[in-house]
Amino acid sequence: MALSMHQSSVPVFVQSLTGVIGTIDKLAAFAAAAKIDPALFLAERLYPNMFNYGRQIQQMCYWAANTTAWLAGKEPPKYANDESTLDALKARVQSCIDYIQSVSAADVNAGETREIVYPAAGMQRRMRGDDFLLHQALPQFYFHVTTAYDILRSRGVELGKRDFMGPIPRMVQF
Repeated sequence: MALSMHQSSVPVFVQSLTGVIGTIDKLAAFAAAAKIDPALFLAERLYPNMFNYGRQIQQMCYWAANTTAWLAGKEPPKYANDESTLDALKARVQSCIDYIQSVSAADVNAGETREIVYPAAGMQRRMRGDDFLLHQALPQFYFHVTTAYDILRSRGVELGKRDFMGPIPRMVQF
């Protein structure tokens, strides 16, 4: 059985983004227990020239929502990128999940051979939909998910692989 573009993208994005909501909840609990203003974590970064935690969340949402839209031949949603609290970040992630789940599987699947035009490094790049998903969008998405997770771990938030993975779809025995 071949995997469809939708199967390879939307459920994967949703699983990881749902996990991110859980890590934000754990961050809030950690900050409360340590009596630290949770908003301070939004500015944390792994290295000075890397995006901060808040921007990592925005970027993972950018890649999930925009990839879904571009594959479906739709205009991506616009976000202000002005989240300044953990609740606002959670709302941003939930909004992204709601959006990508609203796009029909048929529309996403139709993007397999569609030319995807996307901005990168001040230029417009072009790729075929399947190549874009597998070689650009998913690696970009996972980079930002991983970096956000690593920022929290490096600051002492107790997270494990299960937190990173998010909820695994129901296991079926064969």
